[in-house]
Amino acid sequence: MTSAADASVTAVELLVRDAELLVVDGEREIPGGWLATAGGRVTAVGPAGTEPEAQATVSAAGRLVTPGLVNTHHHIYQNLTRAYAPAVNGSLFDWLTTLYPLWAALDEEAAHVSAYVGMAELLMGGCTTSSDHLYVHPRPGLVDAEIRAARDIGFRFHATRGSMTRSVEDGGLPPRSVTQTDEEVLADSERLIRAHHDPSPGALIRVVLAPCSPFSVTRELMTATAELAERHDVRLHTHLAEDRDEDTYCLRTYGCRPVEYFEDTGWMSDRTWVAHCVHPNDAELRRLAAAGVGVAHCPSSNMLIGGGTARVREMRELGLPVGIGCDGSASTDHASLRMETRGALLLGRYRDGPGAMSARDALDIATRGAARCLGRGDELGHLRPGACADLVVWDLHEVARAGAFSDPVEAWLRCGPARAWTTVVAGRVLVDRGEPVLPGLADALRTHGRIARRMQQDV
Repeated sequence: MTSAADASVTAVELLVRDAELLVVDGEREIPGGWLATAGGRVTAVGPAGTEPEAQATVSAAGRLVTPGLVNTHHHIYQNLTRAYAPAVNGSLFDWLTTLYPLWAALDEEAAHVSAYVGMAELLMGGCTTSSDHLYVHPRPGLVDAEIRAARDIGFRFHATRGSMTRSVEDGGLPPRSVTQTDEEVLADSERLIRAHHDPSPGALIRVVLAPCSPFSVTRELMTATAELAERHDVRLHTHLAEDRDEDTYCLRTYGCRPVEYFEDTGWMSDRTWVAHCVHPNDAELRRLAAAGVGVAHCPSSNMLIGGGTARVREMRELGLPVGIGCDGSASTDHASLRMETRGALLLGRYRDGPGAMSARDALDIATRGAARCLGRGDELGHLRPGACADLVVWDLHEVARAGAFSDPVEAWLRCGPARAWTTVVAGRVLVDRGEPVLPGLADALRTHGRIARRMQQDV
């Protein structure tokens, strides 16, 4: 553990001090603690009275400080069709087929502005790192546009290059307008890796390869994508075992269940994390755990779609990395990781009883578990010295917090609503006193409103 004396050797750029409780990781909490950063890294933590001098200081007096939350599954562009009335009461396949025609209008401007607004919302909900699964490609350059938005903000972003190649004409769900050929997908995937993927420690931008689902691409693309990821040492992501309809589809089309098909195509690897994973059987769950496959648990999506929920307690007991995901509209119409973490707490207890999930368990899933899903458990999801300086100072209104004295972590999820008072990414303050520090946000919101209205009215 680095001491205050060690921290003073390197000039401290930002000091967060006087926390009611500083959660360093799942093993260490410091009442009244402080945290020092420099060069985008945590340089030291310690108890009150040992703080070093700093160039800038954030007061966390009376507030909980945690590692930044990590979003392991999202479809940010879908904030352009939030709460779209014709889709809100359908099954998974119903709302997909309703929204695909709207999403066919997506272009670079729409991808950029939806990402900018979506990342601002994520920051306000305490998220400091997010993946995003962009799988409709009616036009080129959409992932590049999202990456530009992340760079404009200074947000830590894992861009997952999604894809669909099986249209309605090929036995899939989407219209031809949002699909591509296998060759187009593979060529653009390799281009994006070469153009944007940063494998270095502390990287803000990484690229992930992410065919949408087993029923939306060809077997050949699934296999070739796994081989491409191995060749370039990048991670893999897809939806898996989300809906019972997926079981029926895979049995009819491939003669096997989704997890078996997933394994047959070369995806059963610790390079991979999957979204939802609601319907694997016991043997499949053990195989996923043995391979080190991670799971993005999406509580609100599970509840709104009503198709079941992941067996999170069992997954964690088996050793699977389990993280939290927002998912996208209309299966989740918000981008608050704090709300999703609360949802994980409630859903875990509803499913398996009050001893199945504590607030600390939920926080651990949203931080360390999620960082493991992204392959970054060494530097994200905790605040030990050497970690990336990604953290959140949380605010609960004094009325909402009244009477909650014994446990700030439990109060954070049981009381509320809570908001991110200060959000720091790589040592930079991006939310201050609950408001995003983003000069382009007002213009982005105006553009977003114009595009969203046009997209929803033109169909």
